[in-house]
Amino acid sequence: MASILVVDDEMGIRELLNEILTDEGHTVYAAESAAQARTIREQMRPDLVLLDIWMPETDGITLLKEWSKTGQLTMPVVMMSGHATIDTAVEATRIGALNFLEKPIALQKLLKTVSKALENSPKYVEPEEERVAQPSAANGINSKPVLTEQAQTLQDSEFISGIAKTYYDLPLREARDLFEKAYFEHQMQIMGGSMTKISEYTGLERTHLYRKLKALGIDTSRNKGEQ
Repeated sequence: MASILVVDDEMGIRELLNEILTDEGHTVYAAESAAQARTIREQMRPDLVLLDIWMPETDGITLLKEWSKTGQLTMPVVMMSGHATIDTAVEATRIGALNFLEKPIALQKLLKTVSKALENSPKYVEPEEERVAQPSAANGINSKPVLTEQAQTLQDSEFISGIAKTYYDLPLREARDLFEKAYFEHQMQIMGGSMTKISEYTGLERTHLYRKLKALGIDTSRNKGEQ
């Protein structure tokens, strides 16, 4: 089966995930800090990393950025958190995270997320009985990329539903503003900051669009010279 690195400063979470994933036949490595995670990732080269966002000293987002910048993000990474914001979750996907698990982690959600994530691991090879009748590179079909495209990830309904649960208890206006901010920041990135393209895509008149972005606290100063 697969080798999975679990990075979490909570012993209870590490032990629980270790027990569940070991029962599924996987080899589990546990790290309580970013420093331990770096060492295990370098020595063991896991097929998948389950990475907690909030950790002391070095948090999960910082570690993810580090791996991305140094070319070490060669395996799928699933972020975990009990109180992540939409901004944090969206930032993680921009850096390269594949998915998001909300704590407390439901068993079936964990197993389904791990299974889908392993499909994106370049090192992982499914057991023979699971590969029967499955398309492969040998049949002329390319394997999936290590990381899904940003636009596809942000539009994935399961990912969005996972992070949306964090906002069910927020006042409607606050939850809406947080989502709109993440939405428009995403559109600015994929459209190169073009106000014209964003205006056409969203159906908002440019003046209204600028006011909306300003109200959401989104910096548009670099686009003021655009006609």
